This record gives sequence, C-alpha cells and structure tokens, in this order.
Amino acid sequence: MKLTVVGGGSTYTPELVDGIAGRRTSLAVDEIVLVDPDVSRLEVVGAFSRRLLAHFGHPAKVTTTTELERGVDGASAVLLQLRVGGQAARASDETFPLVCDCVGQETTGAGGLAKALRTVPVVLDIARRVREVAGDAWIVNFTNPVGIVTRALLAEGHRAVGLCNVAITFQRWTSALLGVEPESVRLEHVGLNHLSWETGVFVDGVDRLPELLDRHGEALGGHIGLPASLMRRLGMVPSYYLKYFYDHDEVVREQKTEPPRAEVVAGVEKELLDLYGDVGVVTKPAQLSQRGGAYYSEAAVQLVHALTGGVGAEQHVVNVRNGGTLPFLPADAVIEVPAVVDGGGATPLPVPPVPPSVAGLIAHVTSYEHLALDAAVRGGRDRVADALLAHPLIGQYAVAERLADELVARNAEFLPWARRAV
Repeated sequence: MKLTVVGGGSTYTPELVDGIAGRRTSLAVDEIVLVDPDVSRLEVVGAFSRRLLAHFGHPAKVTTTTELERGVDGASAVLLQLRVGGQAARASDETFPLVCDCVGQETTGAGGLAKALRTVPVVLDIARRVREVAGDAWIVNFTNPVGIVTRALLAEGHRAVGLCNVAITFQRWTSALLGVEPESVRLEHVGLNHLSWETGVFVDGVDRLPELLDRHGEALGGHIGLPASLMRRLGMVPSYYLKYFYDHDEVVREQKTEPPRAEVVAGVEKELLDLYGDVGVVTKPAQLSQRGGAYYSEAAVQLVHALTGGVGAEQHVVNVRNGGTLPFLPADAVIEVPAVVDGGGATPLPVPPVPPSVAGLIAHVTSYEHLALDAAVRGGRDRVADALLAHPLIGQYAVAERLADELVARNAEFLPWARRAV
C-alpha cells in the first residue's frame, strides 16, 4: 500500500510514522510519501521518518516531494494535515477576537472561521487533483476545522472521512481510570467536531459512565477544564472544547493574560525540528506529546486500515454525513459519531436521543457551519459577517461586523476575493 501525507513536513508526521511502525503486522504499508511545499522541513521530517522506521525494522520506504500529483499517484489513501498560513496565522486566529471579548481559538468562533476561509479552497483544490490522479483513493481529513472541511469534501463528492483525536484521547483517559485495556472501551460519542459529548462509556456491554462521574469526576474535570459537578448534573462528559462555550468569559479573561497557544507550539516545533535533524535520534521524542494531537497516529492508522480493506468492518468515531442519524439536523450536515467503517466507507451508527440542551447547541453550530462553508466557497465580506452573527459565541450584530472587517483584513493574502476588493 502507498500512503500519502499532504502536509508531510508537519512535526505531526513522525507521530503517524511511529503508529505505522507499531502496526507492522496489520497495516501493510510499502511506501509513505510526504508532500509539502516547504523543502527544508520536508527533508528534515523525511530523514527522521526513515530512521524511525529503520529502528523498528519496518520495510516501508519514505519518499518526499513538493509535487502533489507525483505524491498521490497510486496512493490507496491520502491524509490531509494542512495549516494554511502556518503558526503566524494561528496566532492571529487566537488573538484578534479578544478585542471584542470573544474567545480566541483556531477551530471555533471567529478564529475558527478565519481558518476555514483560508483552508477550504486549498483543500478542495487538492482533493480535485487527487481525484484526477489517484481516482478513488480515500481522503482522510485531519485538517481543522475538521467538520467544515469534511463537509466541503463530501459536498463535492469526494471519498472522504474526517478524523479527530478527541474521542481516542477520551478512550485512553477513561481506560486508565477504569483499569482496563483501551480496546475494551466503546464510547457513546455524539455531536460535531470539537462540539461533542460522551453519553456512555461501555466496557463488556456495561455502561461505566456513572461510575466514572461518581468516582473520577474531578480527574476528568482536570482534563477538560470543567467542574465535575457540571458533568454529574448533565450526566455526560463534554469534550475539552466545550469549555469555550460553558465557561466562555473565564477563558477569555485567561487568554488576555497568557501568550497564545500558537507561540507555545512554535517553540515546541522548533525544538522538535532540531531533534529530528539529529541523526542520533531514532525514536519519537517525548516533546512530541506537547505538540498536540495526542493518539493521532493510532486513530489514523486504525481508520486507514479499515478504509483500505485490511480488516472487516470496524467501529470508529469519525466525521461523517448525518443522513438521518440526528433527525434535528439536515441530511448533509457532518456529525461526529461512532460509525461502522470498511472498504466502502463510514456508516454512522444509531445514537440515543440527544437531550434538548445539547441538541439546541448542536443545531445552532451546524447552522453556523453551513454559512461558514458558503463564505469559504463563494467569498464575500457580508457572508463572513453572516456566519459570525450565526455563531453562538458571537451572535451580536455590532460584534459580528467588527470581527468580519478584522478577519478579512488580517487574512486578505489568503482570500483572493478579499484581495480583489481592495
């Protein structure tokens, strides 16, 4: 199997390669192609990936290229892990909303919209070229905002599945707390990307969520940044992205006094690239855990294995078209739920009825995502303002207008329609 990673110069990539090395007997990868326009990063990450595979005795070869068509030709699966604008754009996403006392975050709110506007056109162009060269290769999208980007891919008819590490991270946390193997934990996970809740945690058919909330609520609260008392009242565990909704004003106060996450990540990336460039380093550095994306490799490798027919049907939490799974959403919405995955794709499993408080927020953000995708595909300052107005973290006319102008000005170099308007 040939596996192509678009954005292969990312410091995430060795995490993925390490996961492939660990699945040698089950995921038969012959070649890993790293595609990236940044030649210097590509060379460093590519060389380290080769050493990592050699250390584990894995026979796959690693090749690098700046040419997308060359990289995807003959690929069985193409993984997308892009960051249009790099950490500088992320720093902007995390700071400009704060002038309006709105949360600064790269995947939700005004910052998340800015990232979607930069990213969707680039991803759709890549997907079109992948289809021309690699035919029916699966596209596994790890690029944020995952829900909006995956919805864009599916709307254009691409064979795509969205992937996030939130569910597998929660699986690892809870298995450790319960003292069981991670593979024995099955999550009842529902919502949207970065807007999800665990409504059940099953081990051998028994729901252990009440036990988790009762005995380990404080530990879980420490992970997600919300009080155990709230989770116990809800009877479910929100993802750690829900703190931006449930504790918005406190998060904003903290963000105004701390450096943006982008600055921290930029420092970690520099350290990682220095380590990757050291020929004596042949295993995944501990610092990679500070980069974010925990357990990404395991989730990605397992999903690719299922999609490429390496096993029978498997259950994975993925981003997939809603259909009728959540009846209060449009069929073309993209939701994040457990799905049966095989060589034919991902089919969402039925989920229990969603409580009204959760359903309302999911529906609200889904409406925003519809408008965000429209703005990303068609452009236009007023479409940007409309999407911001529809977001539950903004929702005020004057604030949406001010943020729209700031967003467009800061991202004009990435938005052709904005450049033409100047």
